[in-house]
Amino acid sequence: MAEYINRQWRLAARPVGNFKDSDFTWHEEPVPDLADGQVLVRNIYLSLDPTNRIWAAQDSYLPAVPLGDVMRGVAVGVVEASRHAGFPVGTFVQGLLGWQLYYVGNGQGLTPIAKIPGHSLLLYHGVLGAIGLTAYFGLLDIGRPREGETLVVSAAAGAVGSMVGQIGNIKGCHVVGIAGGPEKCRWIVEDLGFDAAIDYKHEDVAAALTRYCPKGIDVYFDNVGGAILDAALARMNNFGRVVACGAISQYTSEKPPAGPANFLLVISKRLRIEGFIVLDYLPRAQEAIPQLLEWIAQGRLKYRLDVVDGLEQAPRAVQKLFDGSNIGKLVVKVSDEP
Repeated sequence: MAEYINRQWRLAARPVGNFKDSDFTWHEEPVPDLADGQVLVRNIYLSLDPTNRIWAAQDSYLPAVPLGDVMRGVAVGVVEASRHAGFPVGTFVQGLLGWQLYYVGNGQGLTPIAKIPGHSLLLYHGVLGAIGLTAYFGLLDIGRPREGETLVVSAAAGAVGSMVGQIGNIKGCHVVGIAGGPEKCRWIVEDLGFDAAIDYKHEDVAAALTRYCPKGIDVYFDNVGGAILDAALARMNNFGRVVACGAISQYTSEKPPAGPANFLLVISKRLRIEGFIVLDYLPRAQEAIPQLLEWIAQGRLKYRLDVVDGLEQAPRAVQKLFDGSNIGKLVVKVSDEP
């Protein structure tokens, strides 16, 4: 299919510390002809996520990306050519399409999606898709918040954290978010309805948790790990729940992270700590999506996108996740929506 020229970022080196430009190489080549059962997808929006760093560095819940392969990433795209009966031309899809303009495959792992009237396909990165499902099932299935309880969310101005706090508000919780910088803290309180915000860059988090959580913490949704996890553990109520979603403060560490100093409190306070991967919940997506759409329509669930224009910007843009410069969901626009 010489009329299609693919552009892609391939992983060149295992990252040490933060991502560097030299960890990736840029390639351009013709797209191969499709075989029977294959589909060609043009990527439109590429999601950039903290897990990109894990996928590049080591085996985890998925094998590490092999050196020389296209960098793994979740994207939304449209079928441009097809020899697969299940994916006719024009179908919108979401899946692990990679850091590239075109994806060719047998359709395994691709999910057809519908364009929601009045919304861009960006909705699938903002609320629907992995972000919304992570927040919805992580909080409601694992955190199990009850009306009147105190919920604390770290990385609260991030894609998942901002959703978690709003859902906690909908469920009647007292919601405290931890974020970096006055603009992020202002946004989650004034625009998203959090009850309080703690600026970890300029405040003593432990003291602020005592101040804003006078009744202790019932549910802690952890996106960062490290010292903030320790501070939250010290203020958990008996039988509290810790949702272990991420540990971004430790992803770029060059040394093995130290365990939580307050871990013995898990025993004395009878805490439940549970990790989860959103892939486990994909079969249950239809439980969440109608409710998420209803909350959006009611104006009770808002999202913010940080959209970077151009696939060539991906290696630089992904670093915004680790230097704290993005607010909301970080996305690369790869090509135009049809």
